[in-house]
This record gives sequence, C-alpha cells and structure tokens, in this order.
Amino acid sequence: MSVEPRVLSGRYRVDDLIGRGGMASVYRGEDTTLGRTVAIKILKPELAADASFRTRFRLEAQAASRMSHPTIVRVFDAGEDVATDVDGHERPVPYIVMELVDGRLLKDVIADGSVPVADAVRYVDGILEALEYSHRAGVVHRDIKPGNVMVTPTGQVKVMDFGIARAVSDSSSTVAETTAIIGTAAYFSPEQAKGEPVDGRADLYSAGVVLYELLTGRAPFRGESPVAVAYQHVSEAPIPPSELVGAVSRSLDAVVLRALAKDPFQRFQDAASFRTALEATTEGKTPSKRQVGALQTQLYGADPRQAAETARSLRQLSADTTMRRTQAGPPVAWIWTGVAVLAVLLISVLIWVVTIRPGAEVPGNARIVPDLTDVSWERAETELTELDLVAERHEQSSDTVAAGNVIRTDPTAETSVAPGQTVGVYVSTGQEMSTVPTVVSLSRTEAADALTAAGLQLGTVTARNDPDLAADTVISATPGEGVQVGAGSTVNLVVASGKVTVVNMSGWTLDAASRQLQTDELKLTPERVDDPNCPGEADNPVVSSQSAIGDVPIHSTIQLVVCTGA
Repeated sequence: MSVEPRVLSGRYRVDDLIGRGGMASVYRGEDTTLGRTVAIKILKPELAADASFRTRFRLEAQAASRMSHPTIVRVFDAGEDVATDVDGHERPVPYIVMELVDGRLLKDVIADGSVPVADAVRYVDGILEALEYSHRAGVVHRDIKPGNVMVTPTGQVKVMDFGIARAVSDSSSTVAETTAIIGTAAYFSPEQAKGEPVDGRADLYSAGVVLYELLTGRAPFRGESPVAVAYQHVSEAPIPPSELVGAVSRSLDAVVLRALAKDPFQRFQDAASFRTALEATTEGKTPSKRQVGALQTQLYGADPRQAAETARSLRQLSADTTMRRTQAGPPVAWIWTGVAVLAVLLISVLIWVVTIRPGAEVPGNARIVPDLTDVSWERAETELTELDLVAERHEQSSDTVAAGNVIRTDPTAETSVAPGQTVGVYVSTGQEMSTVPTVVSLSRTEAADALTAAGLQLGTVTARNDPDLAADTVISATPGEGVQVGAGSTVNLVVASGKVTVVNMSGWTLDAASRQLQTDELKLTPERVDDPNCPGEADNPVVSSQSAIGDVPIHSTIQLVVCTGA
C-alpha cells in the first residue's frame, strides 16, 4: 500500500530525503501552488520542541530571505506546521523552503582527490563573492565549510545554510553557547573556538581553511577530538601549503597564511581584499623577504616565543633563493639623518608642551556652537542669534528625528567659530515617504519593478485562484494604491495562481455538473462524453467520471463522462 506524501501547510509536498545537518533534515519537495521543485529544510524533532531553537530557525529564514545573489542559495518561504506523534501529542514542525540546487557538495569534490590550484582558487573566489554580498547585507554565515558549498554542473559556486547566520550588529551573541550544535571544529576561527563575539572576519578565516584543504587535501589542523582541533586553531601555526604540495606557489602561501591569522585584525578585513589577493596570485606575483617578515609579525605578533613556534611554518617563504639584495642595508648617513630629524621633532614637541598654557575660558572674540540636536528650528535659530551667529536652514529627511527638529549642524557642536559666522542647521522633514504605485493587473515581475522604482520593497506574495486572470497577475496589494508609506517599506501582493479548483462531480446530473463548471468562480467549459459501455438514463444523464479534479488551468475544458448504454 502506497503512503500518501506529506504536505506542509497545505502547500509544500515533502518527497525524498536528500541531506541531513546538525539542526535539520533537507528533503526534495514541490510547491504545489506554483508548481516548482524546491528543497524543504525541516527542523529536527528534538530541537523543534525547544522554543529557542525554533526562534533561531526563524531568524535563519529572515536573514537568508534578505539575500538574493547567484552565489547564495535562495530562501523562498518559511513556516511552521503541526505533526501528531503516535501517542497523540502534537508537536511543532518548523520548515524553510529553499531553492533546489543541482550539483555536488564541495566536500565530495575534495573527497574525490586533489583539486587543481586554479580550481581551488576559483571555488574559494565564489565563496568570497557570496560572503562579500552577505557581509554587506549585515549577515555573518559562521559555518563556512565544504559541506555548505555546492558546485553546479556549470562550475557555479553556491553557498547554503545560513541557518546560523546572525546580524553583525548582534555582537552580544557568541558561539560558545551553540558550539555543540552549529559549526564544525575543523573550520572554526580562533575567536569562535574561544567563544568570543565574531564578525565577518571569522567567515574569512573559515574560507582560508577551505582554501587550505582544497590545495592540500587536508585541513590545516587535525586532532582526535573537536576540542583538540579548536585548541590548535587558537595556539598553533599551520604548515604552509607549499610544504605539502609543491604546485602551490609562495604567493599563494602568503595569502593562505594571512587568511589564517590568529588575530582578526591581521587577516583580510573584508572579502573583497581577500579576492583581490587571490587574483594577484594568478598573475604570478611573489612576496619579498621583507613582506614575508611583515606577514610573520602580522600573523603571530612580536612575542619571541610565538615567533619561534611559527618559524618552521614560514621557513619556506623566508628562504627565497631566487631574489637578490642590491644593498646590504640602508646607508649609515641615512640612519644618522633620521635620528637627527627625530630628535629635533621630539625637542620641538617638548618645548611646545612646556610653554603652552591652556586658557581658563573661551576668548571673547570666539563663539562655541551649541548642541542643537533634536531641538526645534525656532529654538535653534534663537540660540544661534543670541550668540551673534547666523542660522542657515537646510532641510533633510530623517527616520529618527521628528519633523521640524534639528538633525545636526555644520560646524558641529562644541566647535569654536568667529562672531557673525554662518552655521548650517539641518532640519528634519520627517521620514522620507513613498507612494504605493498601481500594481493591480500587472505581472508579478512588473509589479516588483514598479515597487523598486517607487523606493519600496516587495513583501510576501500569496497565490489565489481567479478564473479570469493569468498566473502571477496581481489581484491586490497591501498597502493599497496611492497610500503614503515610509521609503523602503514592503508591499505585500496577492497574485493569481492561474488555476481554479474543480471538485469531484461523479454522481451529479449532467446539467448540475455543467452549471457548476460554468459558475463565475470557475468559468470552465463542460464537454459531454458519452460512454455506451455502461448503462444510463437517456433522459437524466448522470456523470460517471470527469477528465480533471483539483487545480486546473483557467478556461480549461472539462470532459464529463455520462453512461448511455442500455
């Protein structure tokens, strides 16, 4: 006996399992409303019972749904269904509906054997492109690893599972409390391993680990337990990739080692600079000995003990026999000249500090611009006039300062100015407003473009049956046409599904079934089909079957089979 497939929220059919993660399982599925194949991530039952984990799961959808980029797996929808256990208890089933990507996991590519240097650089460049976009959107992934990266048949890299991403501004949250569930020790940044707050540079460290593994076939740190691996991330130096694989250039060594710097401030500070450095390695650029020495200091600081520990890791970079020095060191004359200049500067500063005397009050011929933030324009003008200053009004929109109040001044508060000077006073006109444009009867794509042109964003899109409208035609918008809303606000749409729902009319008379199909709610065309193989009543034909049941395209013809046999 076949088992009916599970349907979430009456819309998403759950098919075969395609993957498992630390927090959820992923299934192939279908959006029955839009008729497209999707991936459905369902939170594990033991975690779904915990409200805090359901909250994290919901935040995943909110963070990921803000992002739309070719290198990031799209999130279409999120919701929460209810399942009944064998004992009759109901439990929540949170889920996320995502783009289904055809391809292979990067971890499977690595497992198949060595990856050419050019391919390794290309894969990591794709990861960094995704991170460059997500970091600009304020989202840190926190779990970059080959198991979260897909490679499509065309070679396109797609980063997925932003399930542990959080806004960069949420600096109060650390990974220490969630280490047992999220992340993988082999790809932890040192700050993650220590349970400290993290930012986008933690993702760049993890991308450096992935690059190291692609180049060498192994992670930079390995141990018998996650704790042992995390300890190495914090305290040990990695072996340069070129010591393990001769095809890796010294310039690529330098890029990898900088990405793996223990101190976040000594790594690449953003994904764009990491990508630029990777691109430079493809042009054959090689670091000098001085650059190698600077890199050693950046990576591990000036502590002699740490320098000794990392000496072997940087030995190959510093042993460049192909480079020659044209001079043993700087000329002695230059050294003494520099010392003399420095001495003169120090003496001059000392004399200035000793002789200067701070004034007890502001000179009588000077004025101090007052702090006028969030005061009314009238009061600001009065205060400046009383100080013999000229107030010049400039209007500017603001989401935080009430209309008519001061946003800022130019010069800024506490600045000393001369009497009679003009002070620019920037007065709030309130939040910048936008008018919801006409989107009804437009296609979904045209409506999205119209909203963008009006400075608004497309919100949720709900499909609804309508017998007259083609699929994706906008039926209504909330807020409606002409309504004034804050710039950047979202507008929710109801669009036509392009279908209507037909019930099973077996046993109905032909006249009743025909009238049902022709109602204003369906507007379908009935077509009689005689079946002489079954007995029927010529004067009162009864429908024995029909050509379609359920959702059918609008304006369809529905065949109604009636028995005409003796």
